[in-house]
Amino acid sequence: MSLKAGIVGLPNVGKSTLFNAITKQNILAANYPFATIDPNVGVVVVPDKRLDNLNEMYKPNRLIPTSFEFTDIAGLVKGASQGEGLGNKFLSHIREVDAICEVVRCFEDSNIIHVENGIDPIRDIEIINLELAIADLEIINNRIDKIKKKAETNRDKEALVELEVLRKAKDNLERSIPLRMVSFTDEEMIYLKNFSLLTIKPIIYLANVSEDDLVNGNKYVEEVEKYALKEKAKTIKMCAKLECELCDVDEEEKLEMLNAVGIEASGLDQLIKATYDLLGLETFFTVGKDEVRAWTYKKGTNAKKCAGIIHSDFEKGFIKAEVMSYDDLIKYGDELKVKEAGRARLEGKDYIMQDGDICLFRFNV
Repeated sequence: MSLKAGIVGLPNVGKSTLFNAITKQNILAANYPFATIDPNVGVVVVPDKRLDNLNEMYKPNRLIPTSFEFTDIAGLVKGASQGEGLGNKFLSHIREVDAICEVVRCFEDSNIIHVENGIDPIRDIEIINLELAIADLEIINNRIDKIKKKAETNRDKEALVELEVLRKAKDNLERSIPLRMVSFTDEEMIYLKNFSLLTIKPIIYLANVSEDDLVNGNKYVEEVEKYALKEKAKTIKMCAKLECELCDVDEEEKLEMLNAVGIEASGLDQLIKATYDLLGLETFFTVGKDEVRAWTYKKGTNAKKCAGIIHSDFEKGFIKAEVMSYDDLIKYGDELKVKEAGRARLEGKDYIMQDGDICLFRFNV
C-alpha cells in the first residue's frame, strides 16, 4: 500500500531539516529558498511497541515493521499558483500526496532569513493555504467551463450533478474555506477525487520551535494551535534541529536527551503516529518463527482485501482468515491458550479488519 504524506511550508521554516531527521538522509538544508528543488521521498518506520512485544514472544528470523512515505516538497512562496518561484512544479508534487504536513516557523533566529522578512505563523499559513486554494479554483473553473454547456443545454444528468458539486466547491473556496472543511457526500466525493484537489487533503500543522520552547511553547505556537482548532486539525510542536540530533544517537541516549528537555516522545515519533492516523491507517500482524511482520491497511478494509496486501494470490483464492487480537495474545500468553479460551476466530471475506488483529489467511489458488 503506497501512501504518502507531503511536507510543505515557506522557504527556511525547517522543512528540509525535519526531512533529514525523518529519513536520516543528508538532504541539502541550505539557508536560502529553493535549496530543495525536486521532491525527496523517504520511507519512515511506524513506531509500534506491539511489534517489539511480538518479536520478544516469537523470536523470529525477521522482524518487519510497517512504513509509509514522506515527501519533502520544496518551499512555496507567495504567487506559487501563478508560477512564482518554482510554484507550479511544487503544486503538482503536492497533488501526488495523500495528506499534508505544513511546517510553520515558530522560532526567532536572526541568522536564518525569512522569505517574508519576519516571524508571523498565521500569515505564513494563510499564504500557503491561499496558493493551494487558487490552484484548486483554477482546476474547478476550467472543469466548469468544459461541462457547463453539456449540463445546462443538453440537460445531461451526470453533467448536471457534477456541475452542482463543482459550484459547491467553488463557492467555498471563494470564501476562503478549504475543501477539507466542507461536508461532501460519498457521491459528491467521487466527482472531486478525479482532480486531486489540494485543499481537500487532510492536514497537520507542525510548529517548529527552538529547544527552549519545546516544553512550554510560545505565543507563535498558541496562534497556530488556535488556527488549527478552527479546522479541527492537529498541531504538533517540535524542534527540527533537535530531531536531527536525536537521529544520530542510540535509543538509550535518545531517551536521556528527551528527559533532559522534559518530553516523553520525540516530535518525529508523534508526527509519524499522527500522520498514520490522519491517513486513516491501521495495522494487522502476521506472526511465526520465520517472520513477524506489521502490515498497513486502510481502516474499514475487509479480510479478503487485507489478504491481497500480502499477496494477490491470497485475495484471489481467499477461503477464511484465522484471527486473534494482539490484546488477547498478550493476555493469555500464547496462541494455544488464546484458542483454549475461545478467543481465536475464523472470519470470512467480509470481516472488517480491526487494528491489532493477528491473522493467518487460508487460501487456495
